[in-house]
Amino acid sequence: MEGKTVVEQCKIYTETEKTQSEDGSSQEEHKKILKMRALLENHDPTSKECDDVTIRRFLRARDLDIEKACAMFLKYLKWRKTFIPDGSIPVSEIHNEIAQNKMFMQGSDKNGRPIAVVFGGRHQCNKKGGLEEFKRFVVFGLEKLCSRMPLGQEKFVVIGDLQGWGYSCSDIRGYLAALAILQDYYPERLGKLFIVHVPYVFMTVWKMVYPFIDEKTKKKITFVENKHLKSTLLKDIDESQLPEVYGGNLKLVPIQDNQSV
Repeated sequence: MEGKTVVEQCKIYTETEKTQSEDGSSQEEHKKILKMRALLENHDPTSKECDDVTIRRFLRARDLDIEKACAMFLKYLKWRKTFIPDGSIPVSEIHNEIAQNKMFMQGSDKNGRPIAVVFGGRHQCNKKGGLEEFKRFVVFGLEKLCSRMPLGQEKFVVIGDLQGWGYSCSDIRGYLAALAILQDYYPERLGKLFIVHVPYVFMTVWKMVYPFIDEKTKKKITFVENKHLKSTLLKDIDESQLPEVYGGNLKLVPIQDNQSV
């Protein structure tokens, strides 16, 4: 791949082996949701508390395969009971991560999807809280994003900014843990991921992480050239909703300061 920019190289990895997404009819999905709900309630009565929209996300994540979707959903229920027994992550349990000032949220794209901005160059391996605190921070952020979704919206958008990213920020265990949480417990939640200000050194880590990204998630990743940064973002985000750091009108708001709608 000699002669190609880092963004072009990343695109080659991201865009290979694409398959068309499933497009099951609403009628087909509805029938399968009913079957899946009956199976779930047999295994775990607490699944009754989950609405059809939630079940549908897991069903879509497994290409409408009821058996696979049920296994995924039961794993999710078990995880949630142990990892978030009280329904949320308190800020007091992630203070080392919050101190890095790396995740923000404000505004929404043209489809009404809430926007998060994550500064990868500010991420440092958390020696005090370790991997477990980082995972709690990831869940904290995902829960915040989900709580900001308007009625009828299920997805969010992330701008992953790698300005200043170097090997000191490289945290393979953390990246893989975050990816697993997103894919296993928040399926069909990511609408789009813009990766901006990509340094050449990131390519080494990208090659290591890429094989663990599922096909559905790969299709949602867009690497953005610096010279086309604002114009690319404006295709999905109005200037009134775009963060100031990218030429828009909104100031960055720390994730912990955002209130649920």
